[in-house]
Amino acid sequence: MSFPITTEQEMIRLMAHDFSRKELEPFAAQWDKSEHFPLEAVRKMGELGLLGMLVPFEYGGTAAGAVSYSLALQEIAYACASTAVTMSVTTLSQDPILKFGSEVQKQKYLAPLARGEYLGAFAITEPGAGSDPGGMTMRAEAKGGYYLVNGTKVFITNGGYADVVILVARTTPEKANRGLSAFIVEKGLPGFSIGHKEDKMGLRASNTVELVFEDCRIPAENILGREGLGFKIAMLALDSGRIGIASQSIGIARACLDEALAYAKTRRQFGRAIGAFQAVQWMIADTATQIEAARLLTLSAASLKDQGLPYTKEASMAKLFASEMCNQAAYKALQIHGGYGYMKEFKIERLYRDARVTAIYEGTSEIQRLVIAREVSGG
Repeated sequence: MSFPITTEQEMIRLMAHDFSRKELEPFAAQWDKSEHFPLEAVRKMGELGLLGMLVPFEYGGTAAGAVSYSLALQEIAYACASTAVTMSVTTLSQDPILKFGSEVQKQKYLAPLARGEYLGAFAITEPGAGSDPGGMTMRAEAKGGYYLVNGTKVFITNGGYADVVILVARTTPEKANRGLSAFIVEKGLPGFSIGHKEDKMGLRASNTVELVFEDCRIPAENILGREGLGFKIAMLALDSGRIGIASQSIGIARACLDEALAYAKTRRQFGRAIGAFQAVQWMIADTATQIEAARLLTLSAASLKDQGLPYTKEASMAKLFASEMCNQAAYKALQIHGGYGYMKEFKIERLYRDARVTAIYEGTSEIQRLVIAREVSGG
């Protein structure tokens, strides 16, 4: 089975390919080592339209669509998975504004986000609320013309550099999920500060921090939609975000496969290249097959999104399969490298670390299985 790619979509993929190989791949290892956030490269991505692919023309985007976005993100992730998640989360932050924002909010925020002048973040997770967003304790108390917000969000990608944060907080304590609301928070707002910067296993060139709110006054006009829509807004945004993480997973896995192939052709044992041994060939064959399966699942979900059709189940299937495939691809590629793969001088060591989180963030594999089961059973 093949997925038809249009001429325009292929041109976008090639543009992302060329950019990532010239502007990202040569520096990715050093960025990882020094934990350098490549802001200049991210700004260039905005100039190329890579950060506004799901934003309509009238709001400063390129309206390229979800399939083009997935293809481009795969190429970015192949070269630098850290930069790919920066791209993915900035795109994720646009979705709630597009779907639930007022015209004033759309005009104010979408164009600078799409052009890369602003970076975005999406703040749901709290120290005691990860997979269970209903367990959020951050409060947003209505005070007439503003909401008084107190609490902490953790593991927030782009948080230290974001100009716009989509924040979900509790406005009605007694209503569980229905008591959550979503807000647009601008950088520099009094009472809003950056807390602890995480020292991560992988994706070390992306920025992940704690966000602290202490009597932060968010203007009432910054609410998205109305009170009580926060859970719905978050879940719909995550559907779109899961296409992004699936695409990132495919890019990382492709890089793992290419590293494994190159090493298997040059490493010799027992008088011949290790790629001639069946054990190695089978690992390569399995990885190549699983990458193609993940690609088809992901593009199928993206195509449904482009058509305006429901895609919750398909996005979760793509994210689940692609992220677990990515971890297997990294495992097998490192195994093919043997002891050398464990050394930091080899690219596969970084890819192995970068792969791990794909099965955790934006919904763990276990959460994806719950979503899929719910969708399949109709309940």
